[in-house]
Amino acid sequence: MLTFEKSSPEETGLPGKCIVNFINRLSHRKIPMHSLLLMRHDKLIFEGYYEPYTADTLHRMFSISKSFTSIAIGLLADEGKLSLDDAIVKYFPEKLPSKVHPWISSMTIMDLLMMRSCHASTTYKLDMASDWVESFFTTPPTHPPGKLFHYDTSAAHTLCALTEKLTGTSMLDYLKEKLDCLGFSKQSYMLKDPFGVSIGGSGLVALPMDLLKFGYFIAHRGSIEGKQLISPSYIDMAVSFLSATRVTAPVPSEAQGYGLQFWRGDKNGYTCYGMGGQLIIFLPDYDMICVTTADTQGIGGGNQQIYDALYEEILPYIQDESLHADSESSQLLINTASSLKIEPLETAISTESIKKINDKIFTVRTPNSGFENFTVHFDPLSGSDKQNQGHLSFIYNHKPYTIKFGMGNMQTGSFPIYNQHYAASGAWLGDGTLYIKAHIIDAYVGSVHFQLSFGENDLTIFMRKQEESLFGEFNGHLYCMIT
Repeated sequence: MLTFEKSSPEETGLPGKCIVNFINRLSHRKIPMHSLLLMRHDKLIFEGYYEPYTADTLHRMFSISKSFTSIAIGLLADEGKLSLDDAIVKYFPEKLPSKVHPWISSMTIMDLLMMRSCHASTTYKLDMASDWVESFFTTPPTHPPGKLFHYDTSAAHTLCALTEKLTGTSMLDYLKEKLDCLGFSKQSYMLKDPFGVSIGGSGLVALPMDLLKFGYFIAHRGSIEGKQLISPSYIDMAVSFLSATRVTAPVPSEAQGYGLQFWRGDKNGYTCYGMGGQLIIFLPDYDMICVTTADTQGIGGGNQQIYDALYEEILPYIQDESLHADSESSQLLINTASSLKIEPLETAISTESIKKINDKIFTVRTPNSGFENFTVHFDPLSGSDKQNQGHLSFIYNHKPYTIKFGMGNMQTGSFPIYNQHYAASGAWLGDGTLYIKAHIIDAYVGSVHFQLSFGENDLTIFMRKQEESLFGEFNGHLYCMIT
């Protein structure tokens, strides 16, 4: 199993205080980070997890999955089980319509890897109840393949399906077997579509250390402990500039081009990118790999904030030679790492507001919502009149649920209906409304927000979910009255 030597940042030429500045910058800008791992000269110089996350907490990696899918295809090409020039329809005759569009017929595996399919967007999202792989071949194309870069997650999903069809096993199990010496975590897995195919475009659930091991494998062109696990030429091609992305890139640092399910990046680097701040950032000119997990969903330019913090707080201060140890800086870095946590909402005590609403039952008047009533209860601190914990309780489809939240602190639990682990806090806003934010910290990373505006005898609720697949019940407005 691959393990990494640990080193102080100074031994590799980086002042430790630069990592502290990186962390503080993102904290000040309210970027919800979940983990940070930094490697330089093949040494692990920082490893930190934001409470309640730990080193052993699985995390959804979203589109980093695509880079794993790319490597699976490269391995199959090495085995002679496919050619990158093969038409993808060759492998899925059972998914084809009676009349196949010529643009679909001409799509190659290489086209899919480069995100140059004949679809302008993800096909299975048009009808997620229908066969996801089949949709790739039956959805009318928008343009000839091989011409334009369009971010099409169904291309990666189809390539994953191809891997599973040719190997007879799940894609991640195939990778774990072929890349056994990396020692991917046993508990890592991939979410599956409704038809049993691993979601090769966004379904990887793994540990941050798994990402660093994968990153090390890529940075070393597939050579690990003297074993060449994949053709280095495939890695070189996968991380090279093959497609222009400037027209459709989500942020500037992803406008530098695309390879084979890998993004080109600033500073002559490249990146494995996942929605919400899941990143493996490779910087060969600095001999550095940066791994982050986070939840920037709903934060405009959130991922760019992570890139910019790395580029501006760390890269300019890297030296070629080792630096003298600085005990004060080292202790500061240790203290910073040990205090990492997802920050609760900032709030002020509003005792009078609490007295007016505590334990009152508000009946939902909005028709056909499924919600029946809401109650808010606050627990006072022992021996104090300050409330540091609350409970938002409600009945949905005749079943009672409760979300526990902290005031100035985080409370954890299992989120109603979906049994996803969460961490939540509340805050009184300047206009007197109560705001509760629940971070979903499970297989489905995201957040659910509640804004509650209390009147003398009524309650207006605005709910918003920021997560890709679930929690649809928690979107929209509800009007309630005291019964």
